[in-house]
Formats: sequence, C-alpha cells, structure tokens
Amino acid sequence: MNSETPARPELGDLVVGVDGSPSARTAVLWAAAEADRRGRSLHLVHAADTDRRALHTSAETLREAREAGRELLAGSALAVHDRFPDLAVTRELSRQEPVAALRTAAGRRGTVVVGNRGLGGFSALMLGSVGLGVAARADVPVVVVRGEAEHPETGSVTAAVHDAADLDWLPLAAAEAAARKAALRIVSVWNVLAHVGSVATMLDDLDGIARQRVLEVKALADRVREVHPDLVVGHHVETGTSTPGILVAASARTDLLVMGRGRRPPALGPALGRVAHTLIHHAHCPVEIVPPAFTGLANRTGP
Repeated sequence: MNSETPARPELGDLVVGVDGSPSARTAVLWAAAEADRRGRSLHLVHAADTDRRALHTSAETLREAREAGRELLAGSALAVHDRFPDLAVTRELSRQEPVAALRTAAGRRGTVVVGNRGLGGFSALMLGSVGLGVAARADVPVVVVRGEAEHPETGSVTAAVHDAADLDWLPLAAAEAAARKAALRIVSVWNVLAHVGSVATMLDDLDGIARQRVLEVKALADRVREVHPDLVVGHHVETGTSTPGILVAASARTDLLVMGRGRRPPALGPALGRVAHTLIHHAHCPVEIVPPAFTGLANRTGP
C-alpha cells in the first residue's frame, strides 16, 4: 500500500439528467439535496437527442421536442427552488443522446446523477443502459438513485472495497460521509469460491488469505482516519459466496453505497463489472460509482 497520506478531496458540483419520469424527478431532488449539503451548484440536463433524430424527423417535430425539453427543465428547476430556494441551479437542453449529453455536461464537474429508469430521451434507462453507459465511461463519479424516495436515513455511508488499490477513491466516500455528518462503513466481501481451483487450495492457505483481507481492510480504515480524524469509521469483512448479494443486502442499511470502477485493458473498452452492474439494478439505496484515480478536486468545474 502506498505510504503517502491520501489527499482529502472536496466534493464538487452536481449534474443530473431530466426526462420527466418519476425516477428522474426523484433523482433531481436527491441531487438538489446533495448539492445543498455540499454547498455546490446543480446543473439540470435534458437530452433532446435532436442531432441523431434530425436525420429522420421533421423540423416541426424537432422544434416540439426542444420546447418540451425546455418545459421539463423549467419545471424541474421550479421543483428544486421550492425545496432549496437558495441553491444555484443552471439548465441545459442538449442536442446529444443521453449518455453523451451527460458526459459532456459533466466535463470535470463533481458528480453525475441519474434515475434508475426513464422516459423520452432516457427511455433506454429502463434496462439500465444509460446509467451503465455513463457509469462505465464518465471521468467523474456517477450516482444511480435507487431505493425508496422516503427511505429513513441510517446515518451511514458504505464503501465497498476489494483491496489496497481502493485507497485511490476511498477518501471520496469519506467526504460523502462527512458531508452528511454520517459514519463511514468500509465493507469487503471475502468469497471463498473465488479461490477454489487456484494455487491456494488448502484450508490453512484460505484462512491465511482471509486474515490478509482483514488486515488490508483495517489498513484502509486507518488511512481514512488519517484524512478524516473526526469521522467515525468502521470496517468489516463479510464472508459469503455471493459478493453482489451481500452488497445488495448491505445497501438496505445505508444511505449511499460507494464503490470504485475497476480498471480494464484499453482494448476491452469501458465496462462495469458484475458487482456494479447488479447493484445499479438491485440496490436499496443510491449507488455511487467512482472512476479510477478520481481525485474529486472541487476546483475542476469546467470541461
């Protein structure tokens, strides 16, 4: 593990997708509350997708689509203003398709937020493709808002870690917890089935691997405490045979579940792993996916 003390990140602005669906409205209000907590601005984006549609759609239909988008943005801004009258809110009607629109709007801002299913320009999110596409490709963290809108707060943020490399993004999860005045729970799943058939086939070897995982997670917790000495930080290694299942269950006991996006060889292209894919579809709370080596510097507010 790197011996340098990790940087203490600052949380930046929020960019949220708007499409008029109930899920998107929930995401907008969640993002507004998050922006208010951070003391940052909120940027509302509607993807009219007119660049692509112009090839086979009449000018009148495109004009109507743009007008409908403006109305959606205005209505969303009004809903935010009713709850957070002092929050700085900007609006953008994009001509791009949803994934490209959100990535472009985010640039190097703080966090992108999407609902877990949508309508209109975000219809593909019904199958998770927009949320998955943005989370797999964005250069900033992406939150997919899931769970019940009125879910009681638990006072905790959960960070799902695997090994020492997660120290890259773990301070961001700590900053999320600090912004909420919540505790940070660092959870790792030790799946014995992952080692079956490997060189570690003896029970004593497996026990040693498990002990090593516990030590690694404790070391991560200790490093986070160096960055956030006032933050309550707990750590736990859960043993089981289904990492996604264990984390989905853990998501019912936390306000936000944060995990890193794994690195993939460039030839394979951007993608999310099985665990992140499952959480985006089944978690009981919002899920935040952090790209590799994201620093979370608040002054990165432009493209």
